[in-house]
Amino acid sequence: MPHFKNTPLQLRLVAKLFKGELFQFAQDPHQLRVKLLLAIAACASIILGGAWSVYYLWQAKWLLMAFNFSLVILSMLVVTMINAGRDRLAAIFMAHGLALIISVISVFDVPLHGVVRSVHMYYLPIAAGSSLVFRKEGIYLRVIFPLLMLLGCLIFGSSDIGITQASMIANPEIRAVGSWMNNLAALGVLGIALIVMQSDITLRSGLYADMREALAKGHFCLHYQPQVDAQGHIFGAEALLRWQHPERGLIPPGVFITAAEETGLILPIGNWVLKEACAQLVKWSDHPHLSHLSVAVNVSTSQLRQPDFVQEVQEIVTRSGANPGQIKLELTESMLANEVDDTIQKMRALQAFGMSWSLDDFGTGYSSLNYLKHLPFEQLKIDQSFVRDLLNNESDQAIVDTLVNLGKHLKMTLIAEGVETIEQLEYLHSKGCMKYQGYFFSKPLTVQAFEQLPSPLLSPVAHSTSGLF
Repeated sequence: MPHFKNTPLQLRLVAKLFKGELFQFAQDPHQLRVKLLLAIAACASIILGGAWSVYYLWQAKWLLMAFNFSLVILSMLVVTMINAGRDRLAAIFMAHGLALIISVISVFDVPLHGVVRSVHMYYLPIAAGSSLVFRKEGIYLRVIFPLLMLLGCLIFGSSDIGITQASMIANPEIRAVGSWMNNLAALGVLGIALIVMQSDITLRSGLYADMREALAKGHFCLHYQPQVDAQGHIFGAEALLRWQHPERGLIPPGVFITAAEETGLILPIGNWVLKEACAQLVKWSDHPHLSHLSVAVNVSTSQLRQPDFVQEVQEIVTRSGANPGQIKLELTESMLANEVDDTIQKMRALQAFGMSWSLDDFGTGYSSLNYLKHLPFEQLKIDQSFVRDLLNNESDQAIVDTLVNLGKHLKMTLIAEGVETIEQLEYLHSKGCMKYQGYFFSKPLTVQAFEQLPSPLLSPVAHSTSGLF
């Protein structure tokens, strides 16, 4: 909506949440909810921690002032992490930081003079928020940590353990007011967390149903992004999945791919993508200017782990009539961390069938160079995160130089993703990277638009002197 355009992301998230439009954001909806809950927790901590810090400073209760002011510092650090794109680290840091500070303050929030404890109530929104934020994490963050928060609330709420030193406790009147404030604030944040959790459940349920319908009714489509050599000739394309929703329009993969993985729908969707790509290759085989093209198809972790993955792929390609030699299967580096021997076996089987393999997002995952040399990859793709700041970041330059040399020594073709400027292109070419993909050449296009692209797209890089193509 136009009137949201220039407002902060957090405010836009809140508005979209209550209008039921959060689905329209071009990101993973779960990640948006993580940002939203972190923003709410940070704002509440700054307000409450700041207010109590001022009061205890006025009362010269320095230790209590420091404890409460630490909430402000914690929240500011979390906001900095969010702005830097470190959402996961920010969530872990915020959850454990809040748990520690609340525990310490609860020790001094003892029930005295008819005033009951209240600070321990903040354990409840921490538990609720953690169960949503960490729902994709391991058992500790997803289950154990929220249960520890509930246990802490039970222990402090059912006992009078703590420090009763007079210099560390506010006067009864202020504590009575503070008790009401803490209870109201904790329940308010808990209510917001529950609303966000409910919207997440509702959205996922609707998203799963919509994806099943999209697969049945043909609402998915493929866009193709050209891959270009140093002379500007298009030698291939990457097939990229898009969802043309009848009501919400074109939905980017960041919104639904994770959900498809969680539900298992990625398996039929992945097979559909391969079938469509093969069918397109067959159509292009009769076109004199397109018959030479190869098509890269992304393979998901769930697909690769299927026992019959090799047989399924071979059957799809054989039935389509496509040339296996014109199909590249792309794996991301993080997929290689587990079951390496099984992965190598499947890759070699399909390589013997005539297909080739490309390692996507190279340099961002966790695979070991010790076994990378044993994997039958023919192509390495330099991740766009290294290309983006290539001209200004010496670390990215060093990484790209290393990857180019590594690709040469391993006798693999190298292709750079995310090329957006002529300066990036010239730098990559000067270092020996001769194949490229990115918005400088073209964004992902429909089949019809892709077929209209001229080739070559640009003059040879090696003969460029003016910087213009």
